[in-house]
Amino acid sequence: MRIRRAAPAELPALQDIERAAGEPFRALGMAAVADDEPPALEMLERFRRAGRAWVALDGQGDDGDPVAYLLSATVDGAEYIEQVSVHPRAARRGVGRLLIEHTAERARAGGLPALTLSTFAEVPWNAPYYARLGFRILDEAQLTPGLRKIRAAEAEHGLDRWPRVCMRRPV
Repeated sequence: MRIRRAAPAELPALQDIERAAGEPFRALGMAAVADDEPPALEMLERFRRAGRAWVALDGQGDDGDPVAYLLSATVDGAEYIEQVSVHPRAARRGVGRLLIEHTAERARAGGLPALTLSTFAEVPWNAPYYARLGFRILDEAQLTPGLRKIRAAEAEHGLDRWPRVCMRRPV
């Protein structure tokens, strides 16, 4: 498995990965999450141009196809994982972990102290998974202004129908 920056031509494949990665939510009664549209190409391109869109390739070298991706941004002095999605055909192979570790290394090299994210509290491949990777849940008093803004946007989007949490992991 190789990780590298996303190429412009791969952005539609990232949307396909997002759609496929959303399907397992349907079995949890979260059809609205499964049916949610993937990030628009324009948004993916903004992350790509900023050097914050990474893909995991299935195969050797740069010739493999993307099977997972990660988008990140700096929020309140930490590297915020905006999205990490793994195609189900590549699930349970450590691909998400590789992308997160790659992001942690980049954050460390950039002088950032931590990774942060927001996620569903009770979805097995969300908060429980991140906890196994060393993330801890932040209580309300620990949320930074940027994380509060992200949570408000998620609530406005309807994601608070299911419990959500913000998490942090030192790098």
